[in-house]
Amino acid sequence: MGKKVVLTGNYSASEAAALCRPDLIAAYPITPQSSVVEYLAGMVHNGKLDSNLVQVESEHSACSVVQGAIAGGGRVFTATSAQGLALMFEPYTRMSTLRFPMVMALATREMTSPETVWSGQQDAMCVRESGWIQCFCDSNQEIVDMIIQGYKLAENKKVLLPVNVCYDGFYSSHLTEGVDLPLQEEVDQFLPPVHINHCVLDPENPFALDPLTPGPLMLKYRKSHLDAMEAALDEIEKIDKEFGDQFGRYYGGAISEYKTEDADVVIVTIGGMTGTGMDAVDLAREEGIKAGLIKLRFTRPFPAKRIAKAMEGKKAFAVIDRSVSFGWSTGPMYMETRAALVDADEKFAHFSVIGGLGGADISLDMILSTIRKLNVVKEEPGQKDTQWYMVD
Repeated sequence: MGKKVVLTGNYSASEAAALCRPDLIAAYPITPQSSVVEYLAGMVHNGKLDSNLVQVESEHSACSVVQGAIAGGGRVFTATSAQGLALMFEPYTRMSTLRFPMVMALATREMTSPETVWSGQQDAMCVRESGWIQCFCDSNQEIVDMIIQGYKLAENKKVLLPVNVCYDGFYSSHLTEGVDLPLQEEVDQFLPPVHINHCVLDPENPFALDPLTPGPLMLKYRKSHLDAMEAALDEIEKIDKEFGDQFGRYYGGAISEYKTEDADVVIVTIGGMTGTGMDAVDLAREEGIKAGLIKLRFTRPFPAKRIAKAMEGKKAFAVIDRSVSFGWSTGPMYMETRAALVDADEKFAHFSVIGGLGGADISLDMILSTIRKLNVVKEEPGQKDTQWYMVD
């Protein structure tokens, strides 16, 4: 099945988006996302992709344009990073609260200031309460597969929410890997034509798409949105199995586990650090440490029950964040993982790890040091000091 190609992460996102037959594409170039839209523009110009490409003057306009196309019943795609995401925040939030299903690639990057264009996950973490589904990928193959799965999830009638497919800027966006790119007929078989009928504007049947909404009705909107997020957790698992049955690649659903069955200590990773984390687990095992890894694939909806189940019988855990939670001296996904384990202080030794900010490396030795530290404190339940991966 498919064809073997070598692609950057950005080109992987572009090829996958094209396979999903978008009716309209609108995006504004910003580092490190720029080559996503540039590649798609070339595909449209060369006749490889039959899609409407709208040239816009900003990310705010890009997000607004794709909203209009969804309201007309179309399938759309866009991509951004960091300050571009910040600029589109107004229509970005409206996208989810209007329950418009779409997929957006997010090549994650630090937010300024201090001025930087390099990798980090702060941009995605800043908008995690905006109502979007968030998926994090650690390989270019996963980028391809999750954009295709993303449309299946977003357009599911039980969900009807937009999906961010996130991957590390530069580490994934600009580095090349071998990718099994599905054939068009294979994607057509997996992903049916778009059929959105809950919000489509029709001159023959006019209605107010976004009316001024009083409090009692707003409560119903928000509860419906949260119910859809909960429904998405089940659909993520089903879609993962359906995709794996057809393409032979299973990702585990909302989380994936590596050598956790008999583990005493567990690290939780997000995005591109995961491969290094698995290598660190292997080395720790050679040292006699019973280590395992949980890859947090979806941060919204947060897979609290899956994490709690995976942590049963473990003694210690650390969450490695490539971002910070302002107001806490920790990373954001550490706080959410701890919240999922309501009795964490009684059952586990645990701590937050912060590293990789502004493009800094998260090395094998760094992660191995975390595993060794967990092994030392595993018999001492409670929160320990945050570990920082500082680079001289």
